[in-house]
Amino acid sequence: MARTRTGTLSNVSALIALGAFAAIAAALAFEHVGGYRPCPLCLMERYAYYFGVPAALAAMFLARQGSANAARLVLALAALGFLMNAGLGVYHAGAEWKWWPGPDTCGNAAGLAGKVTDLLNKLNETRVIRCDEAPWRQFGLSFAGWSAVISAALGLLGLAAAWTARR
Repeated sequence: MARTRTGTLSNVSALIALGAFAAIAAALAFEHVGGYRPCPLCLMERYAYYFGVPAALAAMFLARQGSANAARLVLALAALGFLMNAGLGVYHAGAEWKWWPGPDTCGNAAGLAGKVTDLLNKLNETRVIRCDEAPWRQFGLSFAGWSAVISAALGLLGLAAAWTARR
């Protein structure tokens, strides 16, 4: 029974690590190859993936070492991070659809202020990436929408595995 529990934790953790890695690799490819510049919220949504990949790998290795409880804890923490990220993705996508306002820091000149002439010069030099405009959509979902879907799936999968592997 313990071997099945650690095997399931190991496999699910590997799947989550692979899914999270694929998602962040796709985001980076869209940015660096496709030329889609991320907004501040997009960058915040990447944190869960940056944390989730190594956490899921750690859970996988812990499970393979027979430390099921430690693996469950690490996997549950990663899953909670993904679920919080799904909420951030929903908020971001909702701002893109104009269902609610986005944060004040997205798309305005905050942080560029100085003298009025400095502000005007910086605005001419700086391309502002807005959080409330989707530069791309696939099947009706923007980058933020897809991040919400992927994060929710990874989070629910992680919580389900951590829950079912308990004693």
